Amino acid sequence: MRIDVLTLFPEFFEAFEDFSIVGRAIKESIVEINYTNIRDFSRNKHKKVDDYPYGGGPGMLMRPEPIVRAIESVKDDNSIVYYLSPKGKAYSQAKAMELSKQDHIILLSGHYEGIDQRVIDNYVDEEISIGDYVLTGGEIPAMVVMDSVIRLLDGVLSSSESYLDESHSYGLLEYPQYTRPDDFRGFKVPEVLLSGHHGEIEKWRKAKAIEITAKNRPDLLEERRNK
Repeated sequence: MRIDVLTLFPEFFEAFEDFSIVGRAIKESIVEINYTNIRDFSRNKHKKVDDYPYGGGPGMLMRPEPIVRAIESVKDDNSIVYYLSPKGKAYSQAKAMELSKQDHIILLSGHYEGIDQRVIDNYVDEEISIGDYVLTGGEIPAMVVMDSVIRLLDGVLSSSESYLDESHSYGLLEYPQYTRPDDFRGFKVPEVLLSGHHGEIEKWRKAKAIEITAKNRPDLLEERRNK
């Protein structure tokens, strides 16, 4: 898989490729990540990429020309362009799975008050939001998307079971997990997990997953009921 990130701050990602799972995926050539500085495509002598919005309003907008040139410099017939935006569709594990099946994704990181709408209308395939809040720029959302996608690629994790049982993979939050020692300062591991009865363990895990989901994300249970 190939990922191209378009950003005003490529240095923001310097440590990202050293991160355990991501770093291993890169070293094993499972994924290729490239960073393109949008400023390099500005024809302004000061590398200016922003301007005041038509109609007035606070802040500055990123101009269309350098963004489009940056997109065109990395895009090919199989590319899908995603713009990280608080106005986008809510990102989910299902969306991460969808992106992990693509050959080439381009992640466009905006800044300031956003980007010219003509870029979104004509050069972006989809807008993605990682949550109902606003960040300074799209760099952190781009890293969130990359991390969630890369770990799903074949050969990155030791087994598909490593992510199939995780929160959101089947519409519920993950059940509680425990490891040694079985008694830590009087806090004991549930007996069922020490029993060796796999059927009972699975029943306990499912019940706990439903319990935690009902407490923290009742909306997910509602979605399951409506499917």
